[in-house]
Amino acid sequence: MFVFGMGFVGVHVSRRLREEGWEVSGTCTSEEKKKELQKMGFEAFVFNSSENDLGNLNALPHATHLLLSIPSFPGQGDPLIIQEEELRCKLSGGNLQWLGYLSSTSVYGDCGGGFVGEDCRPEPVTLKAKARLAAEQSWLNLGHDLGVSSYVFRLGGIYGPGRSALDTLISGEALSKQKKMRESRKYTARIHVDDIYQAIKNSFPVPNTGRVYNIVDDDPAPRSEVFLFAENIIKEKWPGKIIKRNVADYEEVKGEKEEIKGEKRVLNTRMKEELKVNLIHPSYRSAYLATSTHELKTISNLGHVLSMTRYLYHAEEHTFMYAISFVHFNHSNMLS
Repeated sequence: MFVFGMGFVGVHVSRRLREEGWEVSGTCTSEEKKKELQKMGFEAFVFNSSENDLGNLNALPHATHLLLSIPSFPGQGDPLIIQEEELRCKLSGGNLQWLGYLSSTSVYGDCGGGFVGEDCRPEPVTLKAKARLAAEQSWLNLGHDLGVSSYVFRLGGIYGPGRSALDTLISGEALSKQKKMRESRKYTARIHVDDIYQAIKNSFPVPNTGRVYNIVDDDPAPRSEVFLFAENIIKEKWPGKIIKRNVADYEEVKGEKEEIKGEKRVLNTRMKEELKVNLIHPSYRSAYLATSTHELKTISNLGHVLSMTRYLYHAEEHTFMYAISFVHFNHSNMLS
């Protein structure tokens, strides 16, 4: 497996595959990150489309599976498709069997809260979503031309270990204006990283090349509900640790006329029927309960409480501005 973009999802998928005996290599955007990936046991290459070509990616021609986890950019498009001719040369040796592109449910745009499946016509609103939609077709076309099984996975909001509403509340991370404004949404598609891996892995033997799959869970709950649930977990496990959000700041943003549109309920029927995915976390609730238990056990085993300001991966599931203070007792190490 070769992974373009070894970020949160890319690393998680790579780790799981390696546990099953796969050889995995991939790209990152800095020498520092490359060293981190090498310490994890991966063959890593620095790749930045504006600075690097594909010439130094020695493992790429030998890949049987190719996972694409690099986002498209407005006005630029997919940074790899820009180098399509060179990419075709790298992949034309006959080894490649499977190609998967990680997209987003944002390509559907605003559907007024209605249900949307893969056969619904995408109507992207933002420039970023429009770029993703264009990249989807480009990758499917390339996969077809190369004669390999090719798939598009439209992911909901990604969460998992170190990247959730629990982590946001624990870190006390300040939220951007745009992320606070998402509070007004009634529905939010999301998916746990373990279920993303399951869907990708299950697609390997599937003969339905050229298919698009929505990768979301069964519960498009609003962010306010998710954060309330996370807050209650923290209050139960670590009572008295939450400092209330900055109400004035929240009210100011809530009063803005600008709105982030994108109301929809994304269906996952095709994922379940064709990829035989039995969701590990059909709702955020089971994942958060499992995560909170693990965190409580970790803190208890260390025999101290930590002052935490950040995690390695920042959360996507943002709603309110909180800060949680943990007082150090008897240990000097920090979680990061």
